[in-house]
Amino acid sequence: MPVKHPKVAVLLAAYNGMRWIEEQLASILGQSAVDVIVHISIDPSTDGTEAWCAAYAATHPGVLVLPAAGSFGGASRNFFRLIRDVNFEGYDFVAFADQDDIWHADKLQRATQAIQARQVDAYSSNVTAFWPDGKTHLLDKAQPQVEWDFLFEAAGPGCTYVLSKSLADSLKASMLDNWQLLQGVSLHDWYCYAYARSNGFRWYIDPEPSMDYRQHERNQVGANKGLSPLIARYKTIHDGWWFNQVQLIANLVGQGTDPFVRTWLTLRRNHLLRLSFSAWHCRRRVRDKVFFFCICWVTALIGNKAR
Repeated sequence: MPVKHPKVAVLLAAYNGMRWIEEQLASILGQSAVDVIVHISIDPSTDGTEAWCAAYAATHPGVLVLPAAGSFGGASRNFFRLIRDVNFEGYDFVAFADQDDIWHADKLQRATQAIQARQVDAYSSNVTAFWPDGKTHLLDKAQPQVEWDFLFEAAGPGCTYVLSKSLADSLKASMLDNWQLLQGVSLHDWYCYAYARSNGFRWYIDPEPSMDYRQHERNQVGANKGLSPLIARYKTIHDGWWFNQVQLIANLVGQGTDPFVRTWLTLRRNHLLRLSFSAWHCRRRVRDKVFFFCICWVTALIGNKAR
């Protein structure tokens, strides 16, 4: 039966966020038609983020700050800590949040209604990227999902993710079983999407933007727009990072023994050439399918630094 006024645990990873976090928290606490509790985990910061969040939580019952847990060294490990340490009992849904975005007032209402109406387990959406000079750009991640996209890309920005409690509980249990290996995963949103799809959970990607996605010099992963990000993406592939992440995530989510995955998982030259012809089943957007095909061939012919 649909939950009319769902309770949502929002997991917010913070680090040196004083410039933006107050505006973001206001947009989260102002969500319509849901009950929200924000759980904040802070990577040790130098701009006073810890003290400010503690003071804010003292005057806002809907905000809880987790105890200090040392340095995470990146947003991914910070989010994994949040999933591990936040108790999901009593919640209907779990959502991820960055410290520097601005959520639309109906973001969680739209997400929770979509999950219930479509009978899916997870939701993500397009976003509107915006820059300090006022420029905006729609980031379209809502192309139809394909058979193997989850092993090669996320479902969009993790800050749009909303998970059913059943998926969140299953994800947490698997993470605890693989905690040490999980520390090598660089992008939590990619891993969470791969886990869900690998384990039969259904995912909906909403073409309607649910938030404004702030672009600035500290973005760990920003808007993939223009030539520069494409060059940066190629560099991570040539350096071996991307294919290493593919291998790690495939094994972590239990796909390493799948007959299709086994044909290319060792990433030898002939395996990459074979994988290139499956490009249509490995990425969602047409441009990315073409890029994937080319990268497989280039890597097969000239290799990458990590191999």
